[in-house]
Amino acid sequence: MASSSSASASGSHNTTDNLLFPPPPPSVITAPQTLPDASLEPASIQSIITSLSLTAFVEGGYMAETDRNPLEIPSPFPLYPATTYSCSNPHQDPATNQDFDPNSYYRPGFDPKRRNASTTIYYLLTGATNGGRGGSPKGYLHRNRARIIHTLHRGRGRYVILHADEKPCRVESFVVGKNVEKGERVQWIVEGGKYKGTFVLPLEDEDGDKGDDGEMIFISETTVPGWEVFDNDFLDRKGLEMLMEGDQEKIRQLEWLVKEEE
Repeated sequence: MASSSSASASGSHNTTDNLLFPPPPPSVITAPQTLPDASLEPASIQSIITSLSLTAFVEGGYMAETDRNPLEIPSPFPLYPATTYSCSNPHQDPATNQDFDPNSYYRPGFDPKRRNASTTIYYLLTGATNGGRGGSPKGYLHRNRARIIHTLHRGRGRYVILHADEKPCRVESFVVGKNVEKGERVQWIVEGGKYKGTFVLPLEDEDGDKGDDGEMIFISETTVPGWEVFDNDFLDRKGLEMLMEGDQEKIRQLEWLVKEEE
């Protein structure tokens, strides 16, 4: 919590010049990389969080799992945990260079040879507030082994997709929002193996003015086969440098979407 995000679809932005995508406001770029605090959110956002029992999420923002299909299927994925792109040996933990302890990646009852057929979550990113102390306006670059179907409920934002399974790595971006006549998307798919990052954009009405609904991206995500932390990894700085083949300008434009190592 990616047709790959259909690159040829209306509203996508595949760049050939130096600008990968229009940059967000500084408040988004500099937003602190800490778990968000719902008490610092505006009342309208707090109402959504409380009503849907959302909790702070390590990817940025808030989430709640709403469905885990009881149907189990054979897993199409490797039997070792997903590791970040820069990891040279996927069987070892890059932090310790030791073989992974499988038990540390298993939730109770999890069998790495099987997956739930699907899972669904609510996911919410919120605009920066309180002089930058509140809000969670960006989702850090991460990938899943499974494909994820996204559906927009409210708000507006930009998705950035790094096609790590292509050589060279293609960077794609597109806007999600209700203005479908201008190419904004209300539904999009990200295939497994691709890194995705997200950030909130201001709402606009038909005249191009900012709306008053509050800045957010509020969506549902359905993962097929079902989501497991076992199948998810964050992009690190070294991996970004590898994917961008040392291109410092591209790295500069993307590095603020990389989650800092703890």
